[in-house]
Amino acid sequence: MAKVIGEDIGAFSQHYPKVAAIVTAQANGRENAMAVAWHTSISAKPPLYAVSIAAKRFTYQLIADSKEFGINFLPFEMAELVASVGGSDGREIDKFQRFNIAQDKPVKTAVPILSAAYAAYECKLVDDRGYGDHRLLVGEIVAIHQLTDAFTLEETLDLTRVSPILYLGHEFYLTASKDTVRSLDRNVYGKR
Repeated sequence: MAKVIGEDIGAFSQHYPKVAAIVTAQANGRENAMAVAWHTSISAKPPLYAVSIAAKRFTYQLIADSKEFGINFLPFEMAELVASVGGSDGREIDKFQRFNIAQDKPVKTAVPILSAAYAAYECKLVDDRGYGDHRLLVGEIVAIHQLTDAFTLEETLDLTRVSPILYLGHEFYLTASKDTVRSLDRNVYGKR
């Protein structure tokens, strides 16, 4: 394969695939859900999670007003829901009603928690900064919802029970295969 080196980043999709998630928010009597691929944990103590959202998005406005948000991780069987939520505008429709999205009750916030999520975080906003055309929203995780059967004893996702949704860019979705998991011990491979 030929490698191209240049300054034009193109579609900016070289860093995919990423786990697709649904960010949820509510404020002023409205709630919304949006699909995201730009999100990550940034600290274990305290538990901080960040998501990158364009300021023009309705979900951003709800988070800015309420100072809280949810992150919901769904199994691959729900990829159509992720695409539907990502392809519609929450200012125009109630996505929860339109797509018949069931919710669980939050415990520390008022954010919607998706019943179909194998894991979800309730987050209190601790920072909101602009970087280029997006806002980086950092939240402290104040509650976790998870299906215990979806995880191994080591607390990793059990791919024999749940397949995560991976976003490849340009509306392509895929998942991980349990047959591709390899455990590589740092104590062995770090000393080679």
